[in-house]
Amino acid sequence: MPLLELTVRELLDAAASEAPTPGAGSGAALTGALAAALTEMAARASASWEPAGGVCAQAEVLRARLEELAPANDEAYEHALAALHLPAELDAGARNDVIGASLERAAAIPLAVTAAAANVADLAAFVAEEADPRLRPDAAAAALLALGAARAAAHLVEINLGVRELDERRLQAQRLAADAAAAAARSLAPA
Repeated sequence: MPLLELTVRELLDAAASEAPTPGAGSGAALTGALAAALTEMAARASASWEPAGGVCAQAEVLRARLEELAPANDEAYEHALAALHLPAELDAGARNDVIGASLERAAAIPLAVTAAAANVADLAAFVAEEADPRLRPDAAAAALLALGAARAAAHLVEINLGVRELDERRLQAQRLAADAAAAAARSLAPA
């Protein structure tokens, strides 16, 4: 059954199984999507807040993006696992090319998750700072969830890129996760 069609219980059972997917990447994407949904709820419930409509639209776009990335991450991860288990008898150059391309994609999707989750954290912090104060706890929780999603996905970028410490994608993921952390801290600052 497609990932986004699972019930919550089915998703949790699937994540707890021995199967490699759904894994950390799709978990991070879905956590970011939940954070976007909570951000949208907090903005929508702030009915008299002028920016609410625009914030809701942004949160909806981010949620949809993260929903798309969850199954895409699982697919990329499964492809990378298959590539890593290609027979050693294959031409070494061709095998290395397939593995390299698979790991590149397995890093690109978590990087996109990191970016989207960092945007959610920033949007949630804005809602926490500016919207109805009664909804600040929800918006702050959304920012913290988005931070967790961004950090988890950034970690996967680092793992999937291996030992390339100065790779720009790795550095970008670290910057995005730091941006998410700053946004989450803003959401928790006293009003």
